[in-house]
Amino acid sequence: MSRSDDQSLRGCFLTMVYKNLLIDLDDTLWDIHLNGKECLQEIYRDYGYSQFYRTFEDYYHVYMPNNHRLWAQYRQGEIKKEELIVERFLIPVRAFGIDDPAYAKKLSDDFLDRTTRKTALIDGTIALLEYLKPKYRMHILSNGFREVQYKKIENSGLKPYFDKIILSEDAGINKPHAGMFTYALKNTNSRRDQTVVIGDSWDADIVGAYNSRIAQIWFNPKNELPDGFEPTYTVQTLAGIKAIL
Repeated sequence: MSRSDDQSLRGCFLTMVYKNLLIDLDDTLWDIHLNGKECLQEIYRDYGYSQFYRTFEDYYHVYMPNNHRLWAQYRQGEIKKEELIVERFLIPVRAFGIDDPAYAKKLSDDFLDRTTRKTALIDGTIALLEYLKPKYRMHILSNGFREVQYKKIENSGLKPYFDKIILSEDAGINKPHAGMFTYALKNTNSRRDQTVVIGDSWDADIVGAYNSRIAQIWFNPKNELPDGFEPTYTVQTLAGIKAIL
């Protein structure tokens, strides 16, 4: 797409009347960093990982970069879910002689179950949803796993705000692939030109929506720089979305 085409497309988005919102869950509404870290601290304690790592932070700094890398591979379809959930827990302990997929799968099931009981939300989540609910049809659009996302949404008090929950496991394809966004539009009966995607992930949410010709609101609390194009809108706080919608 040329620069002039890009500017024309953005101008078109800016004049649209939006009716449908496709909103990412993890780290857009549900605080995956805080909730996940609490669960990992419990894992470190309950599984006796102090025998491998002097402090929890030592363990966390091995686990987290590999977790991010594996999720990036999963989004791109390079690995399957089963490899992601096993490898992210085996990598930190493989050097200590633990290389048992069954052990890692059991640990992963425990970890994921713990996450469903965590309820910390990104600051401003409920206030924003209360503001948006009377005006828009809202749907969750997530790459998260089916067995945990529904429970997280319900236990965190988010369920009443959303009409549908669209998961990549149901679509058979992950964000940022265009097929995921087309699947979401079809299953929510939403028009492409009346829809906005709201999310924190540049690669999964914003690039995916942009390539699918859907308007985007990039929730960008770290004030990172866009890569390759300017999103339709950018906000650093959820409250900033109220000035757009």
